[in-house]
Parts: sequence; C-alpha cells; structure tokens
Amino acid sequence: MSNSNVFCPFRRKNVALTPEEYVRQNFLRQLVEQYHYPASLIAVEKALPPIQQTSGNTHRKRADAIVYSSSMLPLMIIEFKADSVPLTRKTLDQIAVYNTQLNVPYLVLHNGRETVIARVQDSQLSFLDQLPEWNQLSH
Repeated sequence: MSNSNVFCPFRRKNVALTPEEYVRQNFLRQLVEQYHYPASLIAVEKALPPIQQTSGNTHRKRADAIVYSSSMLPLMIIEFKADSVPLTRKTLDQIAVYNTQLNVPYLVLHNGRETVIARVQDSQLSFLDQLPEWNQLSH
C-alpha cells in the first residue's frame, strides 16, 4: 500500500492508509453492514483513562475501537493488527489490560486473516466461533 489516505467515517476525517488501517476499515464496515452494529456507537482510536504504573508514572493507551451500547456503556473492545501480524497471547493480554478499565463483555482481535472473539464473564474468557449480531449483545 502506498502513502495514500482513506476517509474514516467513524473519525470523520482522512487518515493514513496503513496495513492496520486497511484491516480496521474493512472489519468496521463488516460490523455495520453484516452484523448491524450502529456506526454511531463505534468509537475509533478511543483514549482510555490513564493507567497508574508502579513507578508512579501514568501511561495513556488508546483502544483501536470500542463498541458502545445504546446507553453508551462499553460492550466490546476491538484490537486490530496488520494482516502480516499474527494474533498471539501477547495481543490478547494487551486487550485484557484495556478491559481492566472498561470491563466489557466482549474482546475481539482481528488481523484481516483471522479473528479471535472472547466473551468475558466472571473474569473468565470463553472463545466464540463468530461475532454476535448487534441484537445478540447484552445491552
């Protein structure tokens, strides 16, 4: 992919079309078109509250995407990787750290080739074979 831009309808601006952005835009379009998620309830590159580190420093993170309920409670965190980046336990751990702040019931990892979908209940992960439709989410 060249140094081109793509319009991100979720951020309402042009952004660099990196390999990860390509994966993100295609997956989010699929969420809206195939799974009927309202585009207005998807936040992209959402800043999370600062995490206090043991050193006393604060560390700011951004979630690649967060899906909210109609009452604006976070339901799902989505982490995107370029299609050349494998989804590993480290990737899952990264999104799990974000979830310590948001406490969502769904975690999703996607790299354009594979998708990992986890349901979080009572601090336990169970893996799902497919994404839930919007009307299947508990909201």
